[in-house]
Amino acid sequence: MQTEDLDSLTPTRDFSRRSFVKTAVGSGFAAAVLPVTAQTLKTDSEGLTVGEVTVPVGGFKMPAYRAQPAGKTNLPVVLVISEIFGVHEHIADVARRFAKLGYLAIAPELFVRQGDAQSYGEIAKLQAEVISKVPDAQVMGDLDAAVAWAKANGGDTGRLGITGFCWGGRITWLYAAHGPVKAGVAWYGRLVGNNTELTPRHPVDLAKELKAPVLGLYGGQDAGIPLDTVDKMKAALAAGSAAAKQSEFVVFPDAPHAFHADYRPSYRKEAAEDGWKRCTAWFKKHGVA
Repeated sequence: MQTEDLDSLTPTRDFSRRSFVKTAVGSGFAAAVLPVTAQTLKTDSEGLTVGEVTVPVGGFKMPAYRAQPAGKTNLPVVLVISEIFGVHEHIADVARRFAKLGYLAIAPELFVRQGDAQSYGEIAKLQAEVISKVPDAQVMGDLDAAVAWAKANGGDTGRLGITGFCWGGRITWLYAAHGPVKAGVAWYGRLVGNNTELTPRHPVDLAKELKAPVLGLYGGQDAGIPLDTVDKMKAALAAGSAAAKQSEFVVFPDAPHAFHADYRPSYRKEAAEDGWKRCTAWFKKHGVA
């Protein structure tokens, strides 16, 4: 899906396929998105405590990537929810960006029971064999467990936010109707879909029940999320709870899907930076920061 030649990438970093094969949560990139582009951002970990942690979910041990200011407690918490590619380097970098702002950021590996999302080279196969088999109920429980972990490890879960990208954008809407979050920011998450046993309800079905306001950041050129579905969601929110009525959308007219993904050709710097400012301001406005 990417056409960049590896020779055109930043010479001081090794962007070879081998270097991006998954070795740990938050390291490398999914095979399906290789090679990554030269504009890929890298946030350092100076002053932070970062790395893989284990979150207990009943008898299961779920891996997650954590980033937080070193030696500090009583931190606001943000759940960072990945796209279908799992918790790779970009998601870890987003977590570090939040940590630099004073958050405890935790990105749980939500597909791990169904398979290794990073190992798949074909998106269609990844969708069919892993992503389509992940139940929404499982994800909600895993996020509850991640919140409990954060509370036990320096987080103030009274100041809890959630943000997610693509697949994670949809989950952001769902968790805002499920969990004890103060606010959510959904980046180009699907709003409608077929109701199945594993995905019984979608954001448009849950809009009226939101417990926290969500900011939706969407691309006007996103072929996979028609703007009429944004209109349907707006109408559902307008008829919903107080939190639903506080929710907002920002549509970047010229942006495609995945415009925040700086490791992909879909990246749009201006929209991504504007969206990030809106994301952090939204959390401050609604008592997360």
